[in-house]
Amino acid sequence: MASMRDIKRRKESIQSTGQITKAMKLVSTVKLQKAKSRAENSLPYFNYMYQTVNSMLKKSSTLSHPYLNAGSSPKKAIIVITSNRGLAGGYNSNVIKLVTGSGIAKEDAVIYAVGRKGRDALAKRGYEIRADYSEVINEPMFKDAIDIGRDVLNAFVNNEVGEIYIAYTVFKNTVVHIPTFLKLLPVEVKEEADEEDLTLMNYEPQSDEALNLIIPKYINSLVYGAMVQALASENGARMQAMDAATSNADEMISDLSLLYNRARQSSITQELTEIIAGANAIS
Repeated sequence: MASMRDIKRRKESIQSTGQITKAMKLVSTVKLQKAKSRAENSLPYFNYMYQTVNSMLKKSSTLSHPYLNAGSSPKKAIIVITSNRGLAGGYNSNVIKLVTGSGIAKEDAVIYAVGRKGRDALAKRGYEIRADYSEVINEPMFKDAIDIGRDVLNAFVNNEVGEIYIAYTVFKNTVVHIPTFLKLLPVEVKEEADEEDLTLMNYEPQSDEALNLIIPKYINSLVYGAMVQALASENGARMQAMDAATSNADEMISDLSLLYNRARQSSITQELTEIIAGANAIS
């Protein structure tokens, strides 16, 4: 059995750790409320933008445009959204698994990293990090999404990459976060099996000019929505992780308290036994 001094030191160490995890849980809870509000407010626009562009292109099946056709380059751009800090359970590793398990060879993947955890993990695995926007995930703004969207679109138009994907985490509620791997370009039109013939889309001005305006806004909106969703998911995951860590610390402290009391009782019993034995020997 460990000595009483060792048990006491271990207990004090766990108590200190428990205080830290409890404080981190409270901080994450406050941040989650703000991030959750932003995620919920932006979600309708995020969804309607995706549905509207998909519906519009569904009615333009005969249209030929660079944004609608994969480039000849075998390279594929992946916008990877993770966090800058750890202690968030499996939040970061789940997004990294999406990328490594996507079927895209690392030689063909070009990473646009939003978050240091994803950047470092993928760089360690041999992926090419084309750009790093890690600081923007701390407080995402639409301007940041425009910058990221412009960079990946320029790479697509210049045939540096033939396809564009995004890996992030969808915030469903406080405890449910869904890692998602989504193809942004070329735009994939979802066809419904029972759908009747649709009226062709008429563009004013010309289709090329209209799509040159619409598709960048579409990309920017999806990137911004993904960052907002990811931030809410990160804080939710960290809150859960710190809550679990605090509960584990409390359980360990309870077990150590019991162990300490047993060791103390054993020590007292041994001392009493020695005193009685000594008294009997004298008499």
